[in-house]
Amino acid sequence: MQRWRGLEDIPQDWGRSVVTIGSYDGVHRGHQLIIGRAVERARELGVPSVVVTFDPHPSEVVRPGSHPPLLAPHHRRAELMAELGVDAVLVLPFTAAFSQLSPADFIVKVLVDKLHARAVIEGPNFRFGHRAAGNVAFLREMGATYDYEVEVVDLYVRGEAGGGEPFSSTLTRRLVAEGDVEGAAEILGRPHRVEGVVVRGAQRGRELGYPTANVETLPHTAIPADGVYAGWLTAASERMPAAISVGTNPQFDGTERTVEAYAIDRVGLDLYGLHVAVDFLAYVRGQEKFASIEALLEAIGADVKRCRDLTAGR
Repeated sequence: MQRWRGLEDIPQDWGRSVVTIGSYDGVHRGHQLIIGRAVERARELGVPSVVVTFDPHPSEVVRPGSHPPLLAPHHRRAELMAELGVDAVLVLPFTAAFSQLSPADFIVKVLVDKLHARAVIEGPNFRFGHRAAGNVAFLREMGATYDYEVEVVDLYVRGEAGGGEPFSSTLTRRLVAEGDVEGAAEILGRPHRVEGVVVRGAQRGRELGYPTANVETLPHTAIPADGVYAGWLTAASERMPAAISVGTNPQFDGTERTVEAYAIDRVGLDLYGLHVAVDFLAYVRGQEKFASIEALLEAIGADVKRCRDLTAGR
């Protein structure tokens, strides 16, 4: 799959293509319907499929300080899109100047002049251009002039997550923030993931017999509520069952919120400096401060057993 950053990265000889545009944070099951249809339509027409997305999130430029927590960084979104069969991902730097583009100018500069769109696949509530003035009806109207078709895909999937609310990135972020990682996984179609580099912490876990990877998470990462979770730690392509702690470590009067993962039954791991991924399978318990170190160790032992059981065979 080709990955481009900015319109100038698109090959000069790029031909017709099928395009879908959106933030697509999380590439959840609703997003997968739209992207999957774009891939399918591209194959029907014998042309490549392209996903257009933005960095940073448009809200941060339009309303500074409002950047939402991210369910997946751009490299992870690209991986997930590649798994769906996408041929190219275009990340457009979303600047103040770019935000001023009218819907008509956006269509001409991006869809027509650069991507030579043969078809555009979107959800029913797709908005674009300055002040989000462009919609599907306008996109279709311009398609008659610039020779591209528009297809609308109903991305609304419902399940038990969120009490039956339509699946969305907003709902997923809320569930993650509440610690409902199982509900988030229902929407995403996979466990919620947090990534970052392993850095040195206070090393109290090592002293207690449960050495943890202290993950310095990427900016704006959607981090689950404080507590203990079962899941997996992936490092150097190896996926290991893990007991994960999120919080400030109140037992030792900590103040900094951290994500730490203990690779269950693994001895002698040296992960410092490695980029790792932490996948959250299930909530185990909330964060607590125990009466003694002995009580803490007993709780950790029970947590690890519970996490071992939850991840077994998964």
